[in-house]
Amino acid sequence: MDLKNKVVLITGTSTGIGRAAALAFAKKGAKLALVSRNKEKNNQLMGEIHASGGTSIFIPTDVSDLGNVKHAIAETLNRYGRLDIAINNAGIEGTPRVKAADYDIEVWDRLMDVNLKGVWLCIKYQLQTMMQNGGGRIINISSLAGLRGGDAGVAYHASKFGVIGLTKTIALEYADKNIRVNAICPAVIETPMAERAFSDPVRMKDAINMHPVGRFGRVNEVVGAIMWLASSDADFITGAAIPVDGGAGV
Repeated sequence: MDLKNKVVLITGTSTGIGRAAALAFAKKGAKLALVSRNKEKNNQLMGEIHASGGTSIFIPTDVSDLGNVKHAIAETLNRYGRLDIAINNAGIEGTPRVKAADYDIEVWDRLMDVNLKGVWLCIKYQLQTMMQNGGGRIINISSLAGLRGGDAGVAYHASKFGVIGLTKTIALEYADKNIRVNAICPAVIETPMAERAFSDPVRMKDAINMHPVGRFGRVNEVVGAIMWLASSDADFITGAAIPVDGGAGV
C-alpha cells in the first residue's frame, strides 16, 4: 500500500485496535502520532516502533478536552508538517447490560464526551489541517453497536450510532476537498475491552455464538480494513460504515 512517509494520527493507542494499527502503519513506513492517555503503554509502543526502524511521537491526550485535542494536532504539525491520515479510535465502554431507565447520568456524560464529542473534536481540527494539505483520509471506529440495538448499554449504542452520523455528514461536506471520511464497525474483537465485557464464561459463549463464523474477530482483521481505507485503493469510497463482524450483523 502507498503509505510510506504518510503522517498518520491515531487516537487510543494504548491497547487493542489502536495499538495494532500503529504497529501496522509503522511497518509500512508511515510516520505516527500516537494520541492517547497512558504514558507508560505508549512509551512501550514507541520503543517497539523505533526498534523496528519506524518513526513515532506520543502526545498525551484526553480526546474529550478541546485544549488537549488542539495541542495534539499542533504537535503533529510541529513534528511532521502535515497530516495525511487520521484514525479516531479512542473510546470507552460505559456500563453494558444496564437498561435505559437505570443508566447513570454521569456515565452517560463521560461516555458521550469520549466516544462522540471526542471524535467530533478530533475531526474538527483534522479537517482544518487536511484542507491545507490538499486532502486526507479520516477513519472513525464505530461498532456493530452503531448499526443495531443490543445490550451494550444505551449510551454506548447512541454514541456509536452518532459516530456513523458524523461520518456520513462530514463525508458529504468535504467530498469536494479530497477528504474521504469512513467508519469501521467491528463486532466483538479480541481486545482488553472485550475481555472485560465477556469475562463470564456463559456470556463469552453467548457472544461467540452471536458471530456466524464461530469466533471473535482479531485486531489484525480490523486493522486490515483500516489500512485499505487509508490507501489510494479506496479513493472512491466515502461516507461508508463498513462492518467487520464475522456475519453478526447480517
